[in-house]
Amino acid sequence: MAKILIAAHIDVEPATREECLKKAQPYIDGALTQAGCLNYSWAADLHNPSRIEVFEEWTDEEALAQHFQDVHYANMLAHIGSFGLINAVSAKYRVDAEGPVYNAEGKPTPSFD
Repeated sequence: MAKILIAAHIDVEPATREECLKKAQPYIDGALTQAGCLNYSWAADLHNPSRIEVFEEWTDEEALAQHFQDVHYANMLAHIGSFGLINAVSAKYRVDAEGPVYNAEGKPTPSFD
């Protein structure tokens, strides 16, 4: 069973980004209660005043499918739209390998072995 990661870049009007993030907390908290949700976070991009970075981690496709049917997901979409959505780009990734960034000697390594 492969984990699913989602990375999204959401752009809203810069003047509304902080409020959008603060008022998103119930949707984020709701997603975190769903079966199979390992991580669900939103953060301000410090280099782009419009951008919200979204990171999600799901145990499998079934858990993600359930999330897409949940009220928290539907309400989150409406929430973002109410803050002047400019653009949104998202992608999902199925993880086929996982490993630590640092090896036993404490050195970062790009390999998975």
